[in-house]
Amino acid sequence: MGSSGKSAEVDTISSAMEAPGDKMATTHADPNQSVLCPPTPKRGKHGKPAATARFGSASVPIYRCDSGGRIRFAISHYRDGKRLRQFFTTLEAANKEGLFVAQRIQAGRQHVTDLKPHERDDYAKALQLLAGSGIPLVAAVENYTRARSLADGEPLTTLVGDYRRHFQPLTRRTAVQEVVDELVAARQQDGASKSYVSQLRTVLNRFADAFPGEILDLSSSDVDAWLRGLDVSAGSRNSMLLCVKVLFSFARERNYLPAERMTAAEQIKKVKVKNDDVAVFTPKEMTQILHAAPAHLVPILAIGAFSGIRMAELNRLDWSAVDLERGPIELRASQAKTASRRIIPITDNLRAWIEPLPRKGRVVRHSLLHREVTALARALKLEWPRNVLRHSFISYRIAKVKSADQVALEAGNSAAIIFKHYRELATEADADAWFGILPKPGQWDNTFDWDRRARVVTLPASDGE
Repeated sequence: MGSSGKSAEVDTISSAMEAPGDKMATTHADPNQSVLCPPTPKRGKHGKPAATARFGSASVPIYRCDSGGRIRFAISHYRDGKRLRQFFTTLEAANKEGLFVAQRIQAGRQHVTDLKPHERDDYAKALQLLAGSGIPLVAAVENYTRARSLADGEPLTTLVGDYRRHFQPLTRRTAVQEVVDELVAARQQDGASKSYVSQLRTVLNRFADAFPGEILDLSSSDVDAWLRGLDVSAGSRNSMLLCVKVLFSFARERNYLPAERMTAAEQIKKVKVKNDDVAVFTPKEMTQILHAAPAHLVPILAIGAFSGIRMAELNRLDWSAVDLERGPIELRASQAKTASRRIIPITDNLRAWIEPLPRKGRVVRHSLLHREVTALARALKLEWPRNVLRHSFISYRIAKVKSADQVALEAGNSAAIIFKHYRELATEADADAWFGILPKPGQWDNTFDWDRRARVVTLPASDGE
């Protein structure tokens, strides 16, 4: 039975065992469990044991005893210098334990085990279940107990089923930077605008630098903490959150994230932006800026002030969409922020400002022109609040037409927002003055010095006074 080559055997029961004894030994008790008997077992005839379990040179006698009219079988052996006795309801159970004790005696390891018979059976069964897995029993037990503590009372099979349902479809675990690169490449291939792709690349590369690990490991608290750590305005923070949401949605489409769960970015809400500080230019201030502007800055200033087009939309606008004969500016769905086509009327004073200009190609030839515009305002000692041209147009336009619905259609906004934040910011007289701003004599001869590196405009002495 062991590697030593010694054979294990059990001597047959002695002649002292009577036939009725076998029947009496069959009880409803577990045959593998030891039972309590009188302290002194009765031996067979001539003092011989009922049977003997042998392994090599080691032997363990098995005795028969009577307990309350039932036959029991006992083994007796020494462990750590102490005599031990165990009782069983069947000869087979006593033989099994006797063989085990004989093996331990032969191997000189009797002192190292205190396992009961049923515990050894459990141990053997555990090893059988782990056979072929390559996992040691101790490691398996450690993993199981750890999993039970993390499960918080939930059945492990249920948790494993949920995990397989959510995570098995995943293609692979992917780093954040890799997903960013794939997203940018996909949007370029899909024909997204250069400005949109540039925004995605800038924001998401910054996000990937903060999280070099796998996108699957990110939580909503990670994303929220990153956003809160940025030194940006509420509007900019919402814009960056939108880019991150695009990234996580793209990762889910690629099966890098579970399909049936909200992404970490989707769980974060936008920050409420205060709109009670809407700033506008007065007609006098707008006149001062336009009358000092050279021709190449007029499109930004005039179209922004008298049509309300967003600066991002203006950057995508082509002169072919400005129809001076029919009257409107057509903003296509691909150019508008709201992804819906918009028709914007050309006011009389806006026509006067753009009609003398060459109208081919992009309206804003270069994004750096916006820096010249703000530098011009600083040279005139004027502040340039965020979205001031659009805010000014909406405020004066609703004072002029007195219809939030009409202004909402022209500005690409909701009537509720128009009515809530822009109503009664200007009078009708102010609106007439605003939409009455016209080019001055010699307007198209305006010049100034522009220090691109320092971002400073120096006006001619007569204009700068």
